[in-house]
Amino acid sequence: MHELLTIYDYMRSYSQLLGERILDEYAALHSFHDQVSPRLKQLLRTPFAAQQIAIMGVVKRWQAARTALIVAECGTGKTLMALAAMHAHSPKPHYTALAMVPPHLVLKWAREAFLTIPGIRVFLVDGLRNGGEPNQPHGINEVRLVKGRVLRDGIRSSLSDLRMARFHTSARKRWSSVCSQPALFIVGRERAKLGYFWRHAFVIPRSGRYFGCAVNPDSGKPVMVGDERRLTAEDFLEAKIGEVVDRCGDQSRKQIHSALWQADETKIPRMAPVEFIGRYMPRWFDYAICDEIHQLAGDTAQGNALGTLASCTDRVLGLTGTLLGGYADDVFNTLFRLEAAKMKQRGYEWGASGRTAFVQDYGVLETVTKVEAIDNACSNARSTTSVHRKPGASPLLFGEFLMQLCAFVFLDDISSELPAYEEELVGVAMDDEMRVAYEELEQSIREALRKNRRNRSVLSTMLNALLVYPDHPFGIGTLYGVRFDAEARRKVKFVIAEPRDLAEDCQYSKERELVARVKKELAEGRRCQIFAVYTRKHDVNARLEKILKEAGIHTAVLRANVDTAKREAWYEKQIRQGVQAVIAHPRLVETGLDLLEFPTIIFYESGYSLHTLRQASRRSWRIGQRRPVRVIFLCYENTMQTACLRLMGKKLLVALTMEGKFAGEGLQNVDEDDDMLAAMARELVEKNGIGESADAVWRSLHAEHQKLFPATSDRKYDDSSAADQCDREGAALTQPVEGDLDSALIAVPDRQSVLLPWKRRRSRAAIPEQGSLFG
Repeated sequence: MHELLTIYDYMRSYSQLLGERILDEYAALHSFHDQVSPRLKQLLRTPFAAQQIAIMGVVKRWQAARTALIVAECGTGKTLMALAAMHAHSPKPHYTALAMVPPHLVLKWAREAFLTIPGIRVFLVDGLRNGGEPNQPHGINEVRLVKGRVLRDGIRSSLSDLRMARFHTSARKRWSSVCSQPALFIVGRERAKLGYFWRHAFVIPRSGRYFGCAVNPDSGKPVMVGDERRLTAEDFLEAKIGEVVDRCGDQSRKQIHSALWQADETKIPRMAPVEFIGRYMPRWFDYAICDEIHQLAGDTAQGNALGTLASCTDRVLGLTGTLLGGYADDVFNTLFRLEAAKMKQRGYEWGASGRTAFVQDYGVLETVTKVEAIDNACSNARSTTSVHRKPGASPLLFGEFLMQLCAFVFLDDISSELPAYEEELVGVAMDDEMRVAYEELEQSIREALRKNRRNRSVLSTMLNALLVYPDHPFGIGTLYGVRFDAEARRKVKFVIAEPRDLAEDCQYSKERELVARVKKELAEGRRCQIFAVYTRKHDVNARLEKILKEAGIHTAVLRANVDTAKREAWYEKQIRQGVQAVIAHPRLVETGLDLLEFPTIIFYESGYSLHTLRQASRRSWRIGQRRPVRVIFLCYENTMQTACLRLMGKKLLVALTMEGKFAGEGLQNVDEDDDMLAAMARELVEKNGIGESADAVWRSLHAEHQKLFPATSDRKYDDSSAADQCDREGAALTQPVEGDLDSALIAVPDRQSVLLPWKRRRSRAAIPEQGSLFG
């Protein structure tokens, strides 16, 4: 036996025994060889093997506890798994479920439910209010699936009516007499927390010793701050204020909380639907599903809605693709809302103190002690100590909290069902005039950074100016920074740079490359989704729309003013009208939307949010996609755009390695600084482009991806079956035409054959609050 010198030698020598011991000690709730529920065969869609394991894991978790989580990557079918878990777990055929989802996914959830569970009835919760816009739906409205579209048709009622028992022994039995099938109620999370309007409640005396002060109606005394200062009406801003006062007329001098605000009766009376369900309909719903639960982790009304649902429903299931954002306390609030008893048993309290204790136990803290050298030479040395939260989490967090709660599904579990996926970074050389102007701007900013180190205003201006200027080289204006003037004792502005304005009416090299790429993709019958992040003051999207339309490409722009609940319908409408390319900010479509009709995604601008980039790049590589997916990143060579993509590629390598996806070769060269802004500033001032190129980093990512998905990577773009099938489908809807394009024939859909035979209907006023479900 050879000598074991390190822990790694020990792990390698006994890995087999350790693995067997782990499986014995922590047996999975459901393994690959266990029998699945026969109710899964009743579903209209058959889950994949990996999905079935996750579904049965949730079912068995619900048999022992009330809560469960599905942590699954984008495109693995979280909605299907959630619906199937409810159907397999319910002992009775007619169960009720409430799904709180992002507002743009309400109709998608309804459609998925119709396509998954046989005989299910779906209802939308459109609010709980009196009055309101007559053309907008209110209350509860049933929907049906007609020719692939979700239409409002059927029962109209309200939550206040559903809680009534009337002539039955309970409200649930009354509901069962109406609906003997499974029922799914869907509410957008923005609408779920929409509560009443409120206003301040205090009195301003017109005379007497408290004249002009804000007086508490409960105590009859001025509202004080400290022992001396009295509040006035101007001190009451947008926040709710309350105080603890002695109860009037009570000899025991018992203190009570006195709220200095109340419901505003002058505005539309309404109540948050989830708050109403929590107060008046406990256990009315058998199941509650919270989609994208990581977005409910804050101390917000939406987060509180999650806690309310967890307390008033029988079983709760959370869905997310990114449970952790890199820090241990990212899950503190979620765990407290789902498993409060367990958290209290471990000694944690709700709030800042409990979160701090949680981070100390499961997170990574860095203690920095600074001792000034001049003071350290004597015994009166002054030192300062600060504690910083750093990325990372203890493995104990997984073992003690997440392993029992979560079912994990990765794309590699279903990779055999996905088409090929390829990412490509395309660097474009600048035109001479733009290159000179950009280098002048870069030099001015570099000098400003050196003179104003640690000035965040310069950093922010630098980042945005160098990213947007190559794509919008006109109308930028003078760039200013802000610094504190000790003599004037106030912040003053100073000039950072004066960017040169270039011609607006000509196309630059990156724009020409974009047009060529889009034409090439369209010639293969592939629609394009284009992402750009500067959409307001320097509207790059509008410029790209103009350029693409001039090239004869049917283009549409998705703006933020399109209601989130209508974005899926917006895409369907654009496709019916024959759109070939859509331009949007990636945040508008980063969660939930399936862009299966756009197998080519082009990041004209990537931004610097890794989370947004990861979500948006997978919008079309999902279950149901039959064509190879291409993701193209366009950038100007030797600019901040290249540096940004290089840093994001390295961050992505780290993130994937920490999630256990890759072998970890890219981890060694990662910069220690986790701040993107600081890393880019260091890139500009110190490295100046020296080091690993962006193309090399993304080639590393591609190599790691090939290791992870060898089956899909082997399928090249000439993969026949899927492309041919789509071409056959597209051939009936498209006809080759020659437009203004000079290099390729672009397949433009024939509008006459694509448009569905529908007529514009006059909007029908919804009934705000129907009197009775049986009326």
